[in-house]
Amino acid sequence: MLDECKIVNLYSLENTIAKDLLSKFTYPWEVLPEIENFIINLGKTLNKEEYEQVSENVWIAKDANIYESACIKGPTIIDKGAELRHCAFIRGKAIVGKNAVVGNSTELKNAILFDNVQVAHYNYVGDSILGYKAHLGAGTKAANIKADKKDVVIKNGKEQIETNLRKVGAMIGDYSEVGCNSVLNPGTIIGKNTNIYPLTFVRGFVPPNSICKGNIEGNIVPKKD
Repeated sequence: MLDECKIVNLYSLENTIAKDLLSKFTYPWEVLPEIENFIINLGKTLNKEEYEQVSENVWIAKDANIYESACIKGPTIIDKGAELRHCAFIRGKAIVGKNAVVGNSTELKNAILFDNVQVAHYNYVGDSILGYKAHLGAGTKAANIKADKKDVVIKNGKEQIETNLRKVGAMIGDYSEVGCNSVLNPGTIIGKNTNIYPLTFVRGFVPPNSICKGNIEGNIVPKKD
């Protein structure tokens, strides 16, 4: 599991403005404490012909489509062609990638959305990283803190990885799809090109190229060619 959880095995770094940040680390949760400072430093270097600083530490690409009812707190970067729909709420420390969609009543906090990510309907994404073309179905939540408030541990059966972080959401690989009204528990890792059925309670590690078929015994199976 350790290798499959590495950044290089979950994400194609060419598909995010945060490439330089992610390339410094081995595991994606290691990135989370550094997102804020990275955004502030990167924002100051963005091309003023392509990006506009609309408020303190908030930079938005001039061709992004931002609905009037969207709320954006800094530090945040909204990249080219992205769309923030009605009542989207960016609580800060967020990067929204190129052509990504943040939809109705969706909330982001301390998160990186790669290019072409869709979190389009009633989603919560806290302390999470969503890879290229990842998609959360309506109502899906990426929870980021345990009920007992203890540090999050990444688990796969008896194997465990200590994150030493109290808040860790979901790390979702490129091209993965999560069905409507699913719950991704703190420290969930979903490999590339994986599908999660709707109404699924996901905990721990889900391998790449697989299907998680709901809350039943033996629920994870490989995809067929």
